[in-house]
Amino acid sequence: MEEIILKALPRTESPKKVRKAGFIPGVLNESNTNSTDVQFETTALNKVIAKHGSNAKIWVELGSDKKFGFIKEVQKHPVEGKVIHISIQLVEKDQVVKMHLPITFHGREDLEHKSLQLLICKSDVEVIGKATLMPDMLVADISKKELGENVTAIDFHIPADLKILDAEHEIYAVIKASKEVLVEEPEETEATEGTEEVKPAE
Repeated sequence: MEEIILKALPRTESPKKVRKAGFIPGVLNESNTNSTDVQFETTALNKVIAKHGSNAKIWVELGSDKKFGFIKEVQKHPVEGKVIHISIQLVEKDQVVKMHLPITFHGREDLEHKSLQLLICKSDVEVIGKATLMPDMLVADISKKELGENVTAIDFHIPADLKILDAEHEIYAVIKASKEVLVEEPEETEATEGTEEVKPAE
C-alpha cells in the first residue's frame, strides 16, 4: 500500500486568514475526542485529494509527530468548488472504523455499445473494518451487465476482512435501455388525383 504523507502546520489564525495566506485550514480529530487545529499547503493537499479521493488514508506529519488517519470530510466553496476546510480522523492502523466509500463504475462504454445506460441509485457504500484495509473507493465492473440487471454488493469484490453495512439486497445501480430521441419526418404533401391545371384565359 502506498504511504501518503501530508505535512501539517499548527494553526492559530482564523480559517479566513489562513485561506488568505494561501493555506487550507483543517482539524485533526483524535479517537479520544481531542482535536488539533492545523493548516495544509494548498497544492499538496489538492494533489492528495485528486489522486486518492476524499476518503484517502494518509500519514500526517505535525512537527516531529507522524500519525495515521483518513480524510473524514472535505468542505468546498459552493460556487468556486475550491477546498476551504478539511477534517482528518486519526486512528490506530489496526483500529476498526466505519467509512462511506465512493463507488466507481467501470465499463460504461461497453454499455453504450449495447444501447444501454447506467442509472445510479446510490453512490457510496458503508463499510466496516480495519483502517489499513480500507480502500479509497469501491469499484464495480459493469461492462458485461445486461438490460435489467442490478449492481449489488457482490459486484464490489471487497476483502473478506471488510464488511458492508448496507441492507443485504441494496441496489446501487440499474442497467436501463438508452433513451433514443425519435425525430419524425415531415409528411410529404401529395397532389390530389384528378386535379387539372387551369390555364389563364388568353
